Amino acid sequence: MFSLENIRKEYDELLIQLGSPELISDWERFEELSKKKKRLEKIIEKQKEIDQIKKEIEENKSIMASGEDPELSSLAEGELRNLTEKQTSLEKELEESSKEKEEATPQAIIVEIRAGTGGEEAGLFVADLFKMYSKCAQLQGWRQKVLDSNSTEIGGFKEIIFELKGNDVFSKMKWEGGVHRVQRIPTTEKAGRVHTSTVSVAVLPKPQKTEFKIKPSDLKIDVYKSSGPGGQYVNKRETAARITHLPTGLVVTSQTERNLLQNKENALAILEARLLERRETEATEKMGDKRRIQIGGAKRAEKIRTYNFPQDRLTDHRIKKSFHQLEKILNGEMEPIIEALKSEL
Repeated sequence: MFSLENIRKEYDELLIQLGSPELISDWERFEELSKKKKRLEKIIEKQKEIDQIKKEIEENKSIMASGEDPELSSLAEGELRNLTEKQTSLEKELEESSKEKEEATPQAIIVEIRAGTGGEEAGLFVADLFKMYSKCAQLQGWRQKVLDSNSTEIGGFKEIIFELKGNDVFSKMKWEGGVHRVQRIPTTEKAGRVHTSTVSVAVLPKPQKTEFKIKPSDLKIDVYKSSGPGGQYVNKRETAARITHLPTGLVVTSQTERNLLQNKENALAILEARLLERRETEATEKMGDKRRIQIGGAKRAEKIRTYNFPQDRLTDHRIKKSFHQLEKILNGEMEPIIEALKSEL
């Protein structure tokens, strides 16, 4: 049974919890409580709207009851019908909203960017995409942490893996998975020819602690010295971690931190995300074609976007739409693209 009094009481308790200094160190709990707060605020606002309509209904009834002005009474009667219908509709929405549970949307994601065809130029574009997502994260107020990277000698990356945390991070970033193609004149090109290179992006939901646990006996952990561009060691101590998941054969590494324990934690975070992706992919493949289409999501091998520098144009092939001002986009101003994808996919 819906009770606004209970909703308000729950909301007040949430505000007290969100004001706790201890919550600062527990980001996942903060995200969970913030989502619940938004849901309760919507319910309370809807109730306020219903209360206002009830007030207007009573005013119109008073006008009709007085009978002083027949024309005004007729207008009040017509408005009364509209208000009553609106009240019924809002009360139904309110009842449904009160029964809804928070969506189990990921509170954090892991993004993997890898160079494809194009050699050094592809590696440079990996760095460009990493900068784009980093700047976008700053504008959105998300937190970012690099989990692993493999840099090139001229400032690019063969691969970079990082974590993003924050409000709506999955709903806004989930469309980025797939192959990104770049067309431009590389800095290393002396003849001024346009080259085409590719980069692949994977966006993996980061599993919550309760989703599943990996058995320690299923893991083989190796440690080694971190290396930089060209393969030279950058640390005298063995601080890099390589974890092999024995049942699946998945192998992950991390060497970005100077601390072995932190690198192990980073590698484990990557492994958990990949295992969750594998589990969800297997579950999706068991469904019918119609359900798979509804779930959507770009496959890693699917070309989703082209960045054409000579024409200052980004084209998203899924929605057949182009955006200009590449410099702004690569500086993190992705909101127009995100909104277009959300509305059309």
